[in-house]
Amino acid sequence: MVPLLLLPLLWGGSLQEKEGYKLQVQELVMVQEGLCVHVPCSFTYQQSSWFSSRELYTYWYLSEDDTDYAYPVATNDGYTHVKQQTQGRFLLADPRTNRCSLSIRDSRKNDTGTYVFQVMTGYFERYTYQDKKLTLQVTDLTQKPDIRIRGPLESGRLTQLICSLPGSCEGGSPLIFSWVGSALDSLNPKTLHSSMLTFTPKPRDHGTTVTCLVTLAGPGVTTQKTIQLNVSYAPRNLTIGMSYRNVTAFDVLKNTSSLPILEGEALRLLCVADSNPPAQLSWFQGSQVPNAAPISRTTILELPRVGTGEEGQFTCQAQHPLGSQSISLSLSVVCAPRLLGPFCSWGEEDLRCSCSSRAQPAPSLRWRLGEGLLQENPNNDSYTVTSRSVGSWANSSLSLHVGLNAGLRLSCEAKNIHGAQSASVLLLPGKLVSVSRVVPAALGGAGAMALLSLCLSLISFCM
Repeated sequence: MVPLLLLPLLWGGSLQEKEGYKLQVQELVMVQEGLCVHVPCSFTYQQSSWFSSRELYTYWYLSEDDTDYAYPVATNDGYTHVKQQTQGRFLLADPRTNRCSLSIRDSRKNDTGTYVFQVMTGYFERYTYQDKKLTLQVTDLTQKPDIRIRGPLESGRLTQLICSLPGSCEGGSPLIFSWVGSALDSLNPKTLHSSMLTFTPKPRDHGTTVTCLVTLAGPGVTTQKTIQLNVSYAPRNLTIGMSYRNVTAFDVLKNTSSLPILEGEALRLLCVADSNPPAQLSWFQGSQVPNAAPISRTTILELPRVGTGEEGQFTCQAQHPLGSQSISLSLSVVCAPRLLGPFCSWGEEDLRCSCSSRAQPAPSLRWRLGEGLLQENPNNDSYTVTSRSVGSWANSSLSLHVGLNAGLRLSCEAKNIHGAQSASVLLLPGKLVSVSRVVPAALGGAGAMALLSLCLSLISFCM
């Protein structure tokens, strides 16, 4: 009968709260290895008129330990030793504020367990709060460091990176920092072991990575975080590319002092600038770029049909908050010869002819009588050739004195690097017949044979 009578008393003293005693604490707390955690806790206890709060002592024990003989993990009792493995890491709040909060530094895997709170009042009157217990679980370290960039990340501007580890606390074991990254290769190695890193980024550092490694000296575990640098920099390596004749690929122009383009061609100009963020690109025509309005605000400038009106300077300007850059191109329009003539008339003793042509660059003119070439400075007096050029025009005159046989063909030919054209007259007794007007050199031998056939047909018809 005695054990049966004691059972309700034991149940009320160990598993149920005693009247006036109450504990409020989070029953499950999880923390990563090496980090800190604060567990809020409050309690009430039964006070008496003769009891002084200065005689109030609180303790945290491992639940599996005997609270009468084992060392606590934390206490405010200066006469009681704490466990060596928790000494200086488990800190207890001042019980006079009815606080039993527990601060844990440098959590270790062997801290995992269930803890029970005890209060001692008066003359060794102890009460253990068995109704609520604190279960602590220490897990693997997965927390990543935090990297903060102080100020804008701009090329040529001194920048600071600050690395910290969320969950760490003051008073814990030292944190060992180290920095890794191609942008930091030129720094003094001593500066790479501080939580604050100072360096000056360059355009080439944009898009590269920087890693902060943090080692917790207590448990000896390491965590790291990597960020990608977004470095702002002004435009550089400004280049112009071109394509024409419906070619989609662009060729980079290495020499922009002069770009010759055939008259009538469709030309596309591409402007490319290396900057971050991307610069605003604009095209200008003429030399007064600062005061002129852009003709295009796109990367590609389209010139569907190039003419003499497009000759001159084209400028691409890259505007950017950190600076601007421009590059200019001199466009020259070239064309194949356009022939006027020949125009001939009979004199009293000679045949006088003239021929003109316009081209860019200026063409050369020459005369042929039949298959023979008439030189400008002959060694005889049978003919005289006089030629001159002004700008894109070339003029030539011919005076034939002897050797005018009926049926000969007199030709004027104009030629430059972009093509050739010719026109002929047929010498008949007492008159001239225009055989052909403009014959592009590209027609080659087929064109010449066609002209010869036409000449023979005309001769037969006149006869």
